[in-house]
Amino acid sequence: MKGTRTDEDMTFVDAVVVGAGQAGLSSAYHLRRLGMEPGRDFVVLDHSPAPGGAWQFRWPTLTYGRVHGMHALPGMELTGADPARPSAEVVGGYFAAYERAFDLAVRRPVDVTAVRDAPEDGPGRLRVETGSGTWSTRAVISATGTWDRPFWPRVPGQETFRGRQLHTSRYPGPDSDVFTGKRVVVVGGGTSAVQHLLEIGPVAAATTWVTRRPPVFREGPFGEYEGRAAVASVEERVRVGLPPRSVVSVTGLPLSEAVRDARASGLLERLPMFARVTPDGVEWADGRTAAADTLLWATGFRPVIAHLAPLRLREPGGGVRLDGTRAVRDPRVHLVGYGPSASTIGANRAGRAAARDVRRLLDAAPAPDGGTDVRGLATATTA
Repeated sequence: MKGTRTDEDMTFVDAVVVGAGQAGLSSAYHLRRLGMEPGRDFVVLDHSPAPGGAWQFRWPTLTYGRVHGMHALPGMELTGADPARPSAEVVGGYFAAYERAFDLAVRRPVDVTAVRDAPEDGPGRLRVETGSGTWSTRAVISATGTWDRPFWPRVPGQETFRGRQLHTSRYPGPDSDVFTGKRVVVVGGGTSAVQHLLEIGPVAAATTWVTRRPPVFREGPFGEYEGRAAVASVEERVRVGLPPRSVVSVTGLPLSEAVRDARASGLLERLPMFARVTPDGVEWADGRTAAADTLLWATGFRPVIAHLAPLRLREPGGGVRLDGTRAVRDPRVHLVGYGPSASTIGANRAGRAAARDVRRLLDAAPAPDGGTDVRGLATATTA
């Protein structure tokens, strides 16, 4: 590893981490542990305005005590957090302290627009293009998550609706005038939809919950065995190049006391997906209707990977096929926080695996032309 050098408007490094959420920070931490110096041997580029990843954009009523499945970053526990504080503040502060503690030198805000093969920069190199300069690198860890790509299902008549439509990514909290005293239809079968209903129910004039599939509520403990089985189900899709499903689609919805009470009161009485949106609400195929002032689409997110499009990593099935975290079509590229690693604990493990593979690539014997021969690395075994 030769460290950073700059030629005109291009900076040369050994690795670029795109994103500074849980997956990106975990990757950076493990690169550092493997002897790579932040800001010299590798750089972390983050488009968000402040530390915290997607957590900084969570709605204000999602307090830290209500967060489900938050795991600490490697090497530094999150202790003494007030459960009544907004999770955006708690996790944002924790991530900021983490970046300082390990001197990760995250550059922000930097929007990565494209990653391209760039043999003209040197054998085996990639070019990372951004709105704030260009980096030439030998490896990329893409840790961009899903928050910036909310999924809006297309339903006939959406454009005719006279009320308000918003996605959970812009959920303002239950006190907003889009919910108070309004008739609200919540679409989606995940934990966010349930949390929104629990908050909106007491202030709305009426709520209607709609999902494509009947929700499955999970009773009892959710241990390591159940967790591994759920992740394996998502991982299988990624292994064959299909778009990943969310882990919650496999695990089911946790049945807390609040959820039990809401089910008993009828708040969580679910209806199947409607056939169309009308100017004043929604309508099912059998003619049933529900009046609505607000449609809240809690319909999840899709992976943010458009910046990798020039590398043509997608398979015919629509996803990126991975071997561990490594893209099968280009072993210089790793995806963390994607598919089976799109959870906080999964992101930690994926960051470690990606960092080890990147270090292995960088330490590989030089190819005859002076570059790194990456052709055999696609079948290497992750340590």
